[in-house]
Amino acid sequence: MIKAVIVDDEPKAIQSLTWELSNFSDDIQVIKTFTSPEEAIDYLDNNLLDCLFLDIQMPTMDGFQFLEKLSNKDFAVVITTAYNEFAIKALKNDAIDYLLKPIDSDDLEETIKKIKKYSSKMVASSKIEEVLLNFNSKFDQKKITINTDGKLIFLDADEILYVESDGNYSTIVVENGQNIVLTKKLKEMNGVLPVNQFFRIHNSYIINLKKIKEFIKNEGYVILESNHKIPVARQRKSDFLEKL
Repeated sequence: MIKAVIVDDEPKAIQSLTWELSNFSDDIQVIKTFTSPEEAIDYLDNNLLDCLFLDIQMPTMDGFQFLEKLSNKDFAVVITTAYNEFAIKALKNDAIDYLLKPIDSDDLEETIKKIKKYSSKMVASSKIEEVLLNFNSKFDQKKITINTDGKLIFLDADEILYVESDGNYSTIVVENGQNIVLTKKLKEMNGVLPVNQFFRIHNSYIINLKKIKEFIKNEGYVILESNHKIPVARQRKSDFLEKL
């Protein structure tokens, strides 16, 4: 069963699409609807679903701006619009399909077939990822597995200098100068990194303890081997000194 969410600022449009989808009740279930994009973003970032039906023209933000604000995009996106000119842009923004309003039942049936195919691929990909993660955890304890942009990156813990927070995103800064941006909060990253080697020194930073070159106590910051200066939060100072 496909679990779907509808986001549209017009209640009548939501009601109409929900009714159309009820004709395919054996295949798809509408679990939530929203007229407020902001409320929808909060829900989508914290709940599992298979498909999002998203209106393009909404007063507070358009559908493309909405997609940019999501930190979780592990689901199929179907754009709904009354204007045909949005079709190409919709597909360029990783939508698997678009539906013109008023939505035709035959078009919707074809869209559901695409959603099913997308969901099957996601399940297969998830299984492969699970195998790789299990292999990595069993045979190479020093490697950290990072899932980003549809690929798995295997990093040696000693390569990482620090991790910086940017709201719902985190950036891993690596010795070779590479920056890896993830849709994970710093709290989540704290659970991924080895506790004996990494320490959350500040609300916005986790550092690799092996990379510390100096600790400037009076001014409250550390200097890493890469010469990056990272602030030490006052409330974390005593815990940090114990780690050292």
